Amino acid sequence: MLPSAINISFSNVVKPTDGLAGHTATLFLFHGSGGNGEDFKQWLDILNKQELSFRHIKIVYPTAPIQPYTPNGRMPSNVWFDRKAIAISVPECKHSIDIICNKASELIHREVARGIPMNRIVIGGFSMGGCLAMQLAYRFKRSLAGCVAMSSFLNDESNVYKSLKSDNPDDLPELLQFHGVSDNIVPLEWGKRTFRTLKDCGVKGTFVKLDATDHELVQCELNYFKDWLLKVLPENYTKPPDQSGFSLVKRL
Repeated sequence: MLPSAINISFSNVVKPTDGLAGHTATLFLFHGSGGNGEDFKQWLDILNKQELSFRHIKIVYPTAPIQPYTPNGRMPSNVWFDRKAIAISVPECKHSIDIICNKASELIHREVARGIPMNRIVIGGFSMGGCLAMQLAYRFKRSLAGCVAMSSFLNDESNVYKSLKSDNPDDLPELLQFHGVSDNIVPLEWGKRTFRTLKDCGVKGTFVKLDATDHELVQCELNYFKDWLLKVLPENYTKPPDQSGFSLVKRL
């Protein structure tokens, strides 16, 4: 049974460094199972040798709700959704995934309400957080600018694949997927299978193998990601006026 109320904390927010102009794009980064938004932020800041920030992009590090997690003996943990097992061949826990995707979608809608278009929003994550990002980008929010999956996988019979094959949508979010060749939790082959299947379903993107890398984030990965992000969400963007003809108020 899932808890009756699933809530996502999103207190860890990095504002754009150009404080006068405000943000014209938003990045959501979801942590892995058992983690939290604050730890994920600190991990990236350490790799970056300073706080990860951009002149025009607001970064949001949500924290998953505490709920029972089957692979951990049903012990409560900060996880985005439940799994039957950490295995690519088992079925997904669709109900659990759908609940958290709907909650995460609310966070995205708040940014849209602030005047940030869907095509100026990127979502990504590490491990389970990357899986959540792929579920959101390719089942729920297909007009996003991009999706980043770090050391992540989708189950072989994922509802993401079923949805894409059924709908046959065009112009999907661009995918950037990283995977360590020495990952001992999520094998490299799982990541490669995920990327191949998504590609067969019409997703365009890049798969980056990380040599001598386990189930972790590394500096070269972060550097690649930052370069990619600035191409997907360039700074030279002007918010369009609202329907009344007045400029949208830029809020942090």
